[in-house]
Amino acid sequence: MAQKQKHALSRTVKSNLITYGMLFAAFLIAQALSATGNMSSLFKGLLVPLCTYSILAVSLNLVVGILGDLSLGHAGFMCVGAYVSAFFSVTFEDVIEPGWLRFLLALLLGGVVAGIFGLLIGIPVLRLKGDYLAIVTLAFGEIIKNIVNLLYIGLDESGLHISIKSANALGLSENGRILVKGALGITGTPHDANFIIGFVLLLITVFVSLNLIQSRTGRAVMSIRDNRIAAESIGINVARYKLIVFTISAFFAGIAGVLYAHNLSSLTATTKNFGYNMSIMILVFVVLGGIGSTRGSIIAAVILTALPEVLRQLNDYRMLIYAVVLILLMIANNNEKMNMFKEKISVSNLLRNKKQGNSLEKEVHS
Repeated sequence: MAQKQKHALSRTVKSNLITYGMLFAAFLIAQALSATGNMSSLFKGLLVPLCTYSILAVSLNLVVGILGDLSLGHAGFMCVGAYVSAFFSVTFEDVIEPGWLRFLLALLLGGVVAGIFGLLIGIPVLRLKGDYLAIVTLAFGEIIKNIVNLLYIGLDESGLHISIKSANALGLSENGRILVKGALGITGTPHDANFIIGFVLLLITVFVSLNLIQSRTGRAVMSIRDNRIAAESIGINVARYKLIVFTISAFFAGIAGVLYAHNLSSLTATTKNFGYNMSIMILVFVVLGGIGSTRGSIIAAVILTALPEVLRQLNDYRMLIYAVVLILLMIANNNEKMNMFKEKISVSNLLRNKKQGNSLEKEVHS
């Protein structure tokens, strides 16, 4: 039994090292290409979005892959983090210096507020299961988007003015300015996000995710996913553990929203960027990358985000090729023979490493 646990731990450590090695290799390659001038402006513009969508995929994987619940409101938490942080940065742009400190505060604020929303939404919502949970979380994302589109916020000498009617209803003085312009969103957000910051945030997300999965909390959550009744029978607090995972997932979705907002000069809440289309796209990353696989979620997010832009010159055939790649990824990740082949490779590598270790021990003893 102890030997099996040791082998399982060795496999987990090896898998984590591969994931971190993959991320660092991709970062170094991107930095080298950018420094030598071999990276096009298109790819440079994609670097931050790739980090953003990877963070979203990894965070949603905690709910869908590890917890086993279907959430379609992930874009709503992203929207909360994006708007809260953008509003903070625009308001205090001339007050808080230097810029990195303002961005750090905006990052923490956006993530924490999104986490609080996740906690408040999760308390009633996580009592539901299956399709009911998916419908309610989808409705939450749409409610957040529509509320933001109705919101007008201005600032003058007397303080903040809030209205859901129009900009004229704010009653600002001559020196006042409108910060949130309803459907027009927020303009003038400082461009504080860059690839290095995005990579560091992605590393933190992956580190927290992997450690959560391998912790006592993660094992309890996976036992709930596999058999809720059995988990309850041995004293696991199902509601508590589900709420922990949902809140952490919402927090990192908010972090991704902060990164997204500070990579754009204008932020608007549309169906494409904060609506159900975005939530479905993030879910597609998780499913095609392999449900429960952190590394797979990142790979799928990178491929499916970069592919439409890479194929943009093909015009008419771009979305056709994109659809074919989606189908192939789905077949590959849900094919029993393919999964058996992956498992066989991992087991053979483990046995080979074990034999090498035994031979080294014999040489040392001899």
